[in-house]
Amino acid sequence: MSTRSPIVQQALAMLECQVREADALSSPDAVRDFLRLRLSELPHEVFACLFMDAQNRLITYEEMFRGTLTQTAVYPREVVKAALAHNAAAVILSHNHPSGLPEPSGADRALTTT
Repeated sequence: MSTRSPIVQQALAMLECQVREADALSSPDAVRDFLRLRLSELPHEVFACLFMDAQNRLITYEEMFRGTLTQTAVYPREVVKAALAHNAAAVILSHNHPSGLPEPSGADRALTTT
């Protein structure tokens, strides 16, 4: 269940349609701004993916995992399955910090270490 008003939900849906129809996510700043709009007001952690085509256009945005105020479980196998299902050429991974503290936690660092 979303905590956003129906008006905000509709605006986000319209934004996502516009992003899919144009080269709207053509820079890191544009990606950051889009994700900030999608994730900033959520009261819980979300791990989300932007699935991109071969021309780096958005196929779809998907909230893959939802957690608590301070953590969320992430299953890499499920991310790979979704990327293959969407026939994505690239994936942008993101998650929010509802606490407002942008510094990565130890768990954040462990997840992104190859």
